[in-house]
This record gives sequence, structure tokens and C-alpha cells, in this order.
Amino acid sequence: MEKQEQLIAALMDIYGKTNRLNWSRMQESLGDYKSSEVHYIEYIGKHADCNVTELARAFYMTSGAISKLSKKLLEKGVIESYRKPENKKEIYFRLTAQGQTVYDVHAQLHRGFQARDAAVFAQLSDAQFQMMLAFLEKYSAHLDAAFAEQGGVTQAPGHGTPCPYKGV
Repeated sequence: MEKQEQLIAALMDIYGKTNRLNWSRMQESLGDYKSSEVHYIEYIGKHADCNVTELARAFYMTSGAISKLSKKLLEKGVIESYRKPENKKEIYFRLTAQGQTVYDVHAQLHRGFQARDAAVFAQLSDAQFQMMLAFLEKYSAHLDAAFAEQGGVTQAPGHGTPCPYKGV
């Protein structure tokens, strides 16, 4: 197996394992919500004045898919839409009190997942961490360029600070 295949296989294995390990806790605490809904709520909780265009870029999804997800979460009562006085055309989203509760539960779960894994990350030297991070950022930039070549999204807002357990 070449280096590229070996590394991608290892990353996919880690992604799958963290998803599986975290899934039961997520189901216990947030079983009424799908992973995509929870991370949509998380994004809105961290970014003020989100609109469909920004959310579509952030999640590498179409505006239509984001609109559909937004409608579902509006119906569930976890987000609300609003317009700014200076821009009556654009629709923005923010969390409701119920949405803030989901956001807080999810954040607490992430702190637990991070605590579980902290011992492994503590073994990394600063140099090892910087080398790994630099490689992942370089690979991410390469994928951004590939998206651009295909006429797609080139970079999500907040790039470089993803949710550490995004697939959960």
C-alpha cells in the first residue's frame, strides 16, 4: 500500500472509530436530532448572522439542501429566522432557547470526548503536533484547489477550526 493510501485509510479508520464511539452518547443525549442537525445548530451557535449561503459554504452543501434542513429545524423550534433592518431581503438564523440547550448538551459531550482522548494527544510533542497540523492544512488546501477546479466551494468559513468530532 502506498503512503497516500495508508494515510487515508488510517484517517478513515480514526473517523469511523470516533463516530462509533461517540454515537451511543449522542443518541442518549440528543436522540431526537440527526448528526447534521446538531452540527448545523453548533455552527449557528458559534457564528452570528448565518444565512443560507454561508451555511451552504460551511457544510459543502447546496443552498437547496440547507434550505430544507433550515425548514426542518425551524419546525422543530431550535432555530428562528429574522431579517436585519438594513437588509430586508436576506434571511438570517439564530438559536432559540431550545436550540441553545441542544448546543450546550453537544458542547458538553464534546468536552467529554476530548477528555477521553486527551492522554493520546498529551503524548505529542509540540513539533509532532505542528508537523501533523501543517500536513493536514496543506492537504485541505489541496482539496480546496480541487473544489475550485471543479467550480465548487473553495473554502468554508472558519476554515482551520473545524469541529474536532464533526462526523458525530
